[in-house]
Amino acid sequence: MKALGLLSGGLDSTLAIKIVLESGVEVEAINFVTPFGQARKDGWGAPEVAKSLNVPLKMVKTGPDYLRMVRHPRFGYGKNVNPCIDCKIFMLKKAKKYAKEIDAKFIFTGEVLGQRPMSQHREALDLIEEEAGLKGKLVRPLSAKLLPHTEAEEKGYIKSEVLRDVHGRSRKPQISMTQEFRIAKYQCASGGCLLTDADFAKKLRDLFKHKKRITYEDVAVLKVARHFRLGENKIIVGRNEAENEALLKAKRKTDYYFEVPNCGSPTTLLQGPKTKEARETAARLTAFHSDKKTGEVTVNYGKQSLNKSVTVAVPTLAEVNALRI
Repeated sequence: MKALGLLSGGLDSTLAIKIVLESGVEVEAINFVTPFGQARKDGWGAPEVAKSLNVPLKMVKTGPDYLRMVRHPRFGYGKNVNPCIDCKIFMLKKAKKYAKEIDAKFIFTGEVLGQRPMSQHREALDLIEEEAGLKGKLVRPLSAKLLPHTEAEEKGYIKSEVLRDVHGRSRKPQISMTQEFRIAKYQCASGGCLLTDADFAKKLRDLFKHKKRITYEDVAVLKVARHFRLGENKIIVGRNEAENEALLKAKRKTDYYFEVPNCGSPTTLLQGPKTKEARETAARLTAFHSDKKTGEVTVNYGKQSLNKSVTVAVPTLAEVNALRI
């Protein structure tokens, strides 16, 4: 008997796997890698969880179809640009195909009834499993006692007595279960998706507005540096050496980059039309964030090398904020 569990690396999905294992079912986990995940501070994520639970893990990197879904979600966004319902449907459809490949008898998740305002109330849970083609077949071990019986329960694939009745936003029941299952290390916070972050959402909406086709590389740049908008121009200013290096790696052949010589300076990228106004604005933003913060500053720039220069006045904070995304 085998089941396939969706594993994010968070506490809920970890506990769901432990519950199914307690029922004597063999478990394989599947994790979907998206460009909107945040790195775990202590390096404890899905691979580490799977290893600690001694379950095989299938890592699936999402592709352009995932980005299209995020851009045009059928069931809309949550508070920011988080298409939680569409995202869960997307992943479950992929999981359903993989479950057939490995002959898994059922699929389960770590979803908790009432935990998420958009995607984990009763109507949303029903909608998700129906749209994913899993109506009556998707097990949610943490809240199963509060939900209709599934095919897995009726056919005896999983023991009803191991299932739980967790609900709501409190994490206390889950934390208590870590002691029951002797889970010493876990990610308690249930967040981690940048699509729920207000600042990141502004940057992504701006990208959607000004670019017809986006790539994973475009999304990666949104995670670093300061972002500014001047009409059709995007200006990106690094905050430290690591971000400066990241911007240079992300630079396209048609982009200009800017630096202030002989002082601590950010690296700045200019994307879009290379008008005089755009070049001077990028140079002024570079000067503002350099160690030379007053008066006039000479800024070097170019496409392949810093072979040009322009002298600009350092902008005021109000001017800078007016351009900030």
